[in-house]
Amino acid sequence: MSDVLIIGGGLAGLTSAILLQKNGYQVRLIEKKKYPFHRVCGEYISNEVLPFFESLDIGISELGPSRINRLEVTSVSGKILQADLPMGGFGISRFKLDHMLYRHAESLGVEFIFEKVDDIRFSEEKFRISTPGNKVYESAIAIAAYGKRSNLDQKLNRSFFYRRSPYLGVKYHVKTDLPGNLIRLDNFEGGYCGVSKIEDDKHCLCYLSETANLKKYSGIPEMEEQVLYKNPHLRNLFKNSEFLFEKPEVINEISFERKTLTENHLLFCGDSAGMITPLCGNGMAIAIHSGKILAESIMRFAKKGSDINRIALEQDYTLRWEKQFALRLKSGRMIQGLFGNTMVSDLAVYTLDKFPGLTQMLVKKTHGKVFI
Repeated sequence: MSDVLIIGGGLAGLTSAILLQKNGYQVRLIEKKKYPFHRVCGEYISNEVLPFFESLDIGISELGPSRINRLEVTSVSGKILQADLPMGGFGISRFKLDHMLYRHAESLGVEFIFEKVDDIRFSEEKFRISTPGNKVYESAIAIAAYGKRSNLDQKLNRSFFYRRSPYLGVKYHVKTDLPGNLIRLDNFEGGYCGVSKIEDDKHCLCYLSETANLKKYSGIPEMEEQVLYKNPHLRNLFKNSEFLFEKPEVINEISFERKTLTENHLLFCGDSAGMITPLCGNGMAIAIHSGKILAESIMRFAKKGSDINRIALEQDYTLRWEKQFALRLKSGRMIQGLFGNTMVSDLAVYTLDKFPGLTQMLVKKTHGKVFI
């Protein structure tokens, strides 16, 4: 029996675990993979998270991140929009960042279990989480931070799971000749690709594509040649980069629909609660901030040694989450509609280039405020 059990050890789950353990809760976290490992992710984080990490004594600078303050967006035909990023951000791989947070959480006393979760049940004010081999873990509070999509969503009967999503994500690490302070977003028909520098003189190259693109061809390499290469900047990037993975990291069925924040008293955070479109490059910051918000709501309404006011906890978390992220996610979905099509992306890049104030407004809407 633990005070809090967290399913999923990404940024949101690890953040909640660290905060709760530091404040006297006994936390158990179940993650199906052992650290360190790669995830499909753009690996760019806005600087809004830095004071928060400093407050936890987590030294991001030790990982050697890149520092990013410039944005370029290219249309399918190759037109370019350039802009400053006033808040700025940094690039760091999930391989290194997640591992650092894991080690920090473990040093605080968080118990890690590296297994897959088969089922979640709630009864008699307890959660019972089962893993292969008929192991059952119990807790008073459970957090679902297992990412974009899981078979657990089906078991929990979450409505979005039954609506097919048209997107897949693909990620590589490459060595290439691009400025270290730049994040570039390249459009292609049915998707867009982000590339930015991370640590160790490497770049993260990650793209989102409609699955319809892949179905037309024999596999990812042919799809890249026939679809992505039509953007001359992407063609040059792929042709003149050293690819460091034997094969890319791939994830299917990525959904940007609204998701529920609670289901039968189970609390969702990170991508499990909702995703910003990758074009906006702030999913990592939102995951970290959502993990913080949820931990704070738990500490407020589920104090150790007293009864849990579950209704107040869920209402508090929902209100705070909506206030912080609802507009950002909505703005991201709106901005996504401007890209991924030849004619529309050309018009969008041309218009935004002529009206830099509008560009800065859109950038601001997808970035949050500094938090501690």
